[in-house]
Amino acid sequence: MLSYRVPNPLYLPKGNLFGHPLDSPVNLPPWLSEKDADYYATQFQITGITGALNYYRNFDRNWELSAPWWKSQIKVPVKFAMGDLDLVYTMPGMKDYIHNGGFKRDVPFLEEALVINGVSHWIHQEIPDQINQLLFDFFSKFH
Repeated sequence: MLSYRVPNPLYLPKGNLFGHPLDSPVNLPPWLSEKDADYYATQFQITGITGALNYYRNFDRNWELSAPWWKSQIKVPVKFAMGDLDLVYTMPGMKDYIHNGGFKRDVPFLEEALVINGVSHWIHQEIPDQINQLLFDFFSKFH
């Protein structure tokens, strides 16, 4: 999942998740070292994966809790960045929302919605220097 880079809505056929048979070797993306992957695996062996999955299991409750803010606008300066290979960006309606006024309507102080070519969901991991520079430049305007 960490290296899934197909710019289409997610499709997980049984026994062939992400286009790979379940018994195929795992190839780590360049931004995730074997040492880091081993660390995460060790931690999940200790604590289990329930905590990580609870976010997704709680989706409906999150919607209920945030209902009072439905249709609220985010009224602070915002610079938004995502990769063009991000599964979220390729969800039906998302590109239209981001580029044709919906996002700007909900975030009136949106300065830029930047879509970076060739990266997926983990942009801070894939291109950390570029993301750090974007953040630095954005925050520097407010000192």
